[in-house]
Amino acid sequence: RFSVKMPKLITHELRLRECEAVLATFLSQCTALGDKLGCLLVQLPPSLDYAPQIAEGFFKALRNQYAGRVVLEPRHQSWRQAQGLLIEHRIAQVAADPSVISDGHLPGGWQGAHYWRLHGAPKIYHSAYTVEHLEGLAGRASASVAQGIETWCIFDNTASG
Repeated sequence: RFSVKMPKLITHELRLRECEAVLATFLSQCTALGDKLGCLLVQLPPSLDYAPQIAEGFFKALRNQYAGRVVLEPRHQSWRQAQGLLIEHRIAQVAADPSVISDGHLPGGWQGAHYWRLHGAPKIYHSAYTVEHLEGLAGRASASVAQGIETWCIFDNTASG
């Protein structure tokens, strides 16, 4: 199964505003994967702070067109305020490493999916993880699976091979 990242046109350029047509085009393309589509990843730019009305409008537009799994990787501290909205719209918050958000290393938002995204620490995209770190993560992921939670773990630290 695939996790498909939402285009930067929607997240970084349009910044979640007035993107219904672009969103529809993207969703028509990725839903062609059928059962192979696992979830959508919405990674926000670090400069995008939480604006409740904009977030609500985007999540409504998304949910009007797509009922499947969605995970959000916010990269601005203000998004900690969005937990209720994420739960309401069935959107899980990515557990990122490293994270600029307090508690951002833990799954948040809607708890129907847990999605770990490991970028490498301390050097993003380059640093490897220790066996101890990976064993701890494996334990947390296994516990999620045992609870019946759809669980993903994506490594994005491959710049050094």
